[in-house]
Amino acid sequence: MKKIVKLLFGRLAIGTILLGIQIYWIVYFLFSLGTHSEQISIVLNVISLLALVYIINKDDNPSYKLAWIIFILLFPILGGAMYLYVGNKRPARHLRKLLDQEMKETEHFLKQDEEVLKELEIKDLSAATQSRYIVDYAKFPVYGNSDIMYFSNGESCYEKVLEELRRAKRFIFMEYFIVKEGTMLDEIIEILKEKVRQGVQVRFMFDDVGCISELEKDFCEKMEACGIACMPFNTFIPIVSTAWNNRDHRKILIIDGNTAFTGGFNLADEYINREERFGYWKDSGVMIRGEAVWNMTVMFLSLWNPLRGIKEDYQKYYPTELLGHSGGSLGFIQPYSDTPLDSETVGKNIYLNMIGCAVRYLYITTPYLILDNELITALCLAAKRGVDVRIITPGIPDKKAIYLVTESYFRQLILAGIKIYSYTPGFIHAKNVVCDGKMASVGTVNWDYRSFYLHFECGVFFSHTEAVDVLYQDYMETLKECHQITLEESTKPFLLRIAQSILRVSAPLL
Repeated sequence: MKKIVKLLFGRLAIGTILLGIQIYWIVYFLFSLGTHSEQISIVLNVISLLALVYIINKDDNPSYKLAWIIFILLFPILGGAMYLYVGNKRPARHLRKLLDQEMKETEHFLKQDEEVLKELEIKDLSAATQSRYIVDYAKFPVYGNSDIMYFSNGESCYEKVLEELRRAKRFIFMEYFIVKEGTMLDEIIEILKEKVRQGVQVRFMFDDVGCISELEKDFCEKMEACGIACMPFNTFIPIVSTAWNNRDHRKILIIDGNTAFTGGFNLADEYINREERFGYWKDSGVMIRGEAVWNMTVMFLSLWNPLRGIKEDYQKYYPTELLGHSGGSLGFIQPYSDTPLDSETVGKNIYLNMIGCAVRYLYITTPYLILDNELITALCLAAKRGVDVRIITPGIPDKKAIYLVTESYFRQLILAGIKIYSYTPGFIHAKNVVCDGKMASVGTVNWDYRSFYLHFECGVFFSHTEAVDVLYQDYMETLKECHQITLEESTKPFLLRIAQSILRVSAPLL
């Protein structure tokens, strides 16, 4: 009964109702004006025409442009005005200004050691060009004096997280998309409380929309009362706007500046299979040690400090336990972040670069597969030139409508020679790419429009390290539990294909 009351009267339900009322009145108002006044109808149609011209000439993703063009053509009275109101994908101006200023002021903390890049170029030019792209356009260096450990599921990663949290001496920074009440969160909070009593500084940030139905509204107050600095990112306000579209999808845990975790798993029981949702939940994560942790510390601080109103010297959080220059023996580790603050789609471009440089194989796991023409072309071309391209998707999806869109790509990809698999035990949430036994990426970036264009994301690109082989072995073991989708299975009934086509066109607006 308590869950039903929470569902009916919680922030999510109330916010949805308020948004629905606003959308109804906006649509009703515009249509009433357009149908009852010829002059206003002409003005609204002119606005739609100008919006079409602007969209066509705008340097933007073609899928996003096409979705809006179709909407405006179908609803000329409404379409142009709606585009002016909610068509902007970038964060709200005040948030953008705040974060832009912080990132410019702190960019000097991330300097690339050119000797490391030279070592990587000698070892592997294709990996070096990928790292160079991340350095130049995401502004995050690559390191040769750090180590990385890959975890093949949320359970094993969580055990290591608890172990490292208990060892914290100076500070703990946590940033997650979903934080959900349960045994996992209880265990972590108990450790955080104990660490605060020991004098450890703890900062905790979560995405407000991601947690809107998962946390009590006084969660932050309770955390602050325990000495844990806590705040939501981009607080959800039930007003029709694109401001709440830009979510903090990152998963970051930093301990003393010397150890960091990221990957797919959030702070909720299903991610470690203490609660069953959609069968077995398979996720992944990585632990980084050494100087590469600095990238993730700067990521966290450049979001936390401006939103919290803090001005401080980042250097006091610099790693104190350096592994020493490895000469490449530990591999090359490069944590990176992607933001909607600029026009550079770092997460997507890292994937495109890996597709482009693959020679032998390219293995992908993703919970969502919503591709634009660039990615489809790149994947198909890789398969056509002889690269073994494989993609594992969920056997039990968490969002059935989104999975219908995912399925709509299967036939085209299979015809090009790409092998598509369904993870039969349940839901696969890992966002992994491994290529040719020498490079890989693990992080939060899904293969969908929201991750590429709307969310704050993070990941780790790593090459020529043992973790690449461990990830590869995990992929091969996972394949044993998968069903390969055949061409016949990818051919859906006519009416379902129509529904998938409609969802696919509208996917960039969802």
